[in-house]
Order: sequence, then C-alpha cells, then structure tokens
Amino acid sequence: MLIQRGGLKVVVGLGISGVAAVNFLYQQGYRVAVTDSRESPPGHDQIPADVPQYFGQLNQALLLSAEEIVISPGLDPKTPEIQAAADQGIAVVSEIQILRRATDAPIVAITGSNAKSTVTSLLGLMALDAGKKAAIGGNLGRPALDLIQDQPEVYILELSSFQLETTSNLNAHVAVVLNMSEDHLDRHGDMFGYHTAKHRIFQGVKHVVYNRDDALTRPLVPDATPMQSFGLNAPDINQYGLLKDDQQNLWLARGRERLINSRDLYIQGTHNLANALACLALGEAIGLPLDSMLESLKTFKGLEHRCEFVKSVNNVRYYNDSKGTNIGASLAAIDGLGAAIEPQKGKLVVILGGQSKGQDFSALRMALAKYVKTVVLIGEDADLIAQAIAGTTRLVHATSLAQAVEICQQHAQAEDVVLLSPACASFDMFDGYVQRGQQFVALVNELH
Repeated sequence: MLIQRGGLKVVVGLGISGVAAVNFLYQQGYRVAVTDSRESPPGHDQIPADVPQYFGQLNQALLLSAEEIVISPGLDPKTPEIQAAADQGIAVVSEIQILRRATDAPIVAITGSNAKSTVTSLLGLMALDAGKKAAIGGNLGRPALDLIQDQPEVYILELSSFQLETTSNLNAHVAVVLNMSEDHLDRHGDMFGYHTAKHRIFQGVKHVVYNRDDALTRPLVPDATPMQSFGLNAPDINQYGLLKDDQQNLWLARGRERLINSRDLYIQGTHNLANALACLALGEAIGLPLDSMLESLKTFKGLEHRCEFVKSVNNVRYYNDSKGTNIGASLAAIDGLGAAIEPQKGKLVVILGGQSKGQDFSALRMALAKYVKTVVLIGEDADLIAQAIAGTTRLVHATSLAQAVEICQQHAQAEDVVLLSPACASFDMFDGYVQRGQQFVALVNELH
C-alpha cells in the first residue's frame, strides 16, 4: 500500500506526458486523479486502475479541489475550466516543473522554433559517447518524468513553448533558445507572448548559450551569468562560429582555432552547421571533452527524414528530407546544401512534388536557379509546380519515386547532391512523409 501524502494532484490531459506524470506521482505516493475532455484518451489503459479517472469533459469540481494541477503541453492553460482553478489560486504546472523538484541532477534545456530535435539528439550522442550517464527526452522521444528512473548524471531536454509556459525557475545548468520565428501564435497570442514563453527557459540559469545571428535568442540575465554564443560568422575569442580557408572551405571554429572541416560531416547545410556549433557550446558547458564531441559530430547522420544523409554513390551524396512538407522547410534544405557544395562546383538534383496544399511555389525560384541543375517532379500537383518554377532550371517528370531516383542518378555527377525535399504533403502516393522517406532510403541503398 502506497503512503498517500500531500494534497490532491490532478493531471489534466493524458497522452505520453500525462501518462508519465500520473505514474510518477502515483509511485511517489501522492494522491492523484486525472481528467481529460476525450472519452477514451490515449494511454488511459497505461495508468493504475485505482487512480480516479474523469473522461469525456474536464471535471471542474475535481480541478477546484486540487492542490496542484499538472497540465499536459497540448492543453492551453487559458482553457476555461483550468483558468477557473488558477483564478482560485491553484497552481498550474508542467511535468517539467515536477521533474525539477524531483532531481538535483543538472539539466540542459534546449528550445527554439526550429532544430530543437536535431540539437537535443546530437548533444545526447556527444554526452553518451563521452561516457556521461545522460537521459535524453522531454518534447522529443521519452517524456521527462520517465527519464528519472535512469538516475542520470545529466538530463538533456528538448522543451516546447507549451511546456515552458507552465514551468518556473527551471534553474538549468545551461539553456539555449536556438532561433525564433513566428510559430504557435494561435496559442501565445502574438510574437511577444511566444518569445516570453520561450525565454522562461532562462529563469535561474547557470550558463547561457545564444545565437548571435538572432537577437531574439539572447536573454536578459544577471551580468555575472556566463554566456557563450554561436553563429555563422567568424567568432570572437572563446565563441563558436565559422572560418573560411583559402580554398573557401568552411571550418567549425572556437575563436581563431579551426576544429573541423564542414566537408568531413554527414550533416550539411549552414542550418546544420549552426546546430553543430550550438552543440559544441552546450557540450562545453557540461564539461564534454572537445575531441570526443568532434568525433561524435563526424558520425552523426541527422534525424530520420530531416536532411538525413543516406549514402554516397560515385561521390554523389543522397539526402532524405521527406519531412520537408512545406516550402519553408525545403527552401532551408536547398539553400543550406546548395551553399555547402558551391565551393566544389557541386549542384543539387531535387525531387519535388505531392499534394501542394495551395502553396505558392514561385518562392522557390531564386534558390532553384542558383543551386539546382535538375528538378524531378512527382505526384498529383507536379504540373502546377512546374508552371510556378518554369524557366529556373531543367524540369523532368517522373511517374513514381523509383523512376525519380533513377532520373536523379542519371543527372548527378561527382560533388553533386541528390535531395528528396518535396515541399508537399505525401498522401497522394504514401501513408505519410515517413513511408515516403523510407521508400527513398530503400531505393538509394539499391544504387551502385
């Protein structure tokens, strides 16, 4: 029999983080109940049967009887039932707040509009390769409260603005906002609200990493707080950035010291170099040896379906960016990879197409004209895309992804890159972007 202690903890919203919160609080002996507006919320069968469960609508009476409400990130704290409890002085907190109370281990806290998952995963790899007992998760992979059972030396957490808006005084060992662009304004109201939520990550922080190319990532913290920056220009002493050599190769650097030639990395594109530099700065803050971090960096192939290196065939690199389901994502991949191979006179061969979702593909014209030798068009909106980008470069139509890969191999030569970054939804031909990416990887692996 568990000892029940303290007032009632009410978890609002199940799903992955809600289930983890219920189970953790129950195991700690707290009185706990759960409510969810869904009749049969995901994970309802993964919590103890004797935890009171109120499904189908948020139970207002239960919320008003809580000592504390633990809110799932998908739920807006301004939901009327939750706001009514908050107005009565009942604390509304995230599962991240519960984790902070439950551990003294250092936390590396990572957020940003883009690249959170890549940086969290790469830093996690660096920590594990260096022999650290690290637990990696949060908004990515395993929920934060599941990680406690690992008893790690350090937590490496991806955090969303939704998690941060109900987290106070995280007191992270090191924290970063990687970049800021408009997102989730339906939840946060405006850019100021979004920025405010993101910057809660710095409350009580011991070390700061910021992006000097993006002023919105630099926090207001006490002057004595150690701060280190990363950026895509030449770095000042003790900062991270890029240096060019006489052959126009880009080197990742710390101050004036060249660390690694960007050509030696699987992950390519300036956006990924920024991610690598951020990881080096974060790793330094938790004491990871530089040599070990650089070795990890050489082996990292990126996350599945996000500018993921597949393999090299006849000195042509193949990248799977199937998660590029909109023009913005594909533009970042084309610009990033195009700029990376330009010094070697390399060009891109790009597979575009699928369901266009009413987007204006003329936004790709400049990047295609600059970096791309051939576009291979697939999917139901291929003709529509062709009209929008006509005259930029050579356009070829394919009736299947298999045929598209064949055409790419015919058009690519040494130093070129073949990129699947469709800028479209995949549902005309596939179950989703994952299946599309998996098929591309399988086709590329058959090439020789």
